[in-house]
Amino acid sequence: MSAPDITRQSLRIPVAGVVLDADVGVPESPRGAVLFAHGSGSGRRSPRNRYVADVLSRAGVVTVLADLLTAEEERIDMQTGTLRFDIGLLAERVTTLTDWVAHDESFAGLGVGLFGASTGAAAALIAAANRPAVVQAVVSRGGRPDLAGPRLHEVRQPTLLIVGGRDALVLELTREAMRKLGGTVRLAVVPDATHLFEEPGALEQVARLARDWFLQHLRPVPHDGDD
Repeated sequence: MSAPDITRQSLRIPVAGVVLDADVGVPESPRGAVLFAHGSGSGRRSPRNRYVADVLSRAGVVTVLADLLTAEEERIDMQTGTLRFDIGLLAERVTTLTDWVAHDESFAGLGVGLFGASTGAAAALIAAANRPAVVQAVVSRGGRPDLAGPRLHEVRQPTLLIVGGRDALVLELTREAMRKLGGTVRLAVVPDATHLFEEPGALEQVARLARDWFLQHLRPVPHDGDD
């Protein structure tokens, strides 16, 4: 079966008092939509997240890669490194972006998933707790779910936590966070991979795991106009 045609566009989305840049990929006959939550100084141009997004797009999933910081905020963060760890700010923006995906007519009827990397994983989990009726599944890649703190108990969505086998600290923190998550949770350890999954074949495993998780858990939802 051939891969679907994918329509790509760059948008500027108003959220929480700012305007954020986003790259959106829409395949033919989409089966769901996934919003990417970047972290640790990364953004929509992250080559790793773009690779995963491409795999999801070819599987028929809408992908939304949005910067969580404005250009000015990114400049400040490059100097101070503080905003990338402002989980409250990042979570607020992921939540608002989730609302945009859920209510945009272009994606009407699609189940919504969140893919978080590094500190963006904590923001994604908090957004899932904030929007239990909207978010259907969460995937974390080398994330810091522990930074979601007490909100972990409120996450009921199926959650996949992908960690490199050689990323010892994150693996330990992830195992601790797993015990606090309130819903179905799975830990997938990619053998011999480090934090950025730069080893041959590692990122391909991440993409396959994420694709299969979202395809398993994302379901169509009723929208205005349905009986």
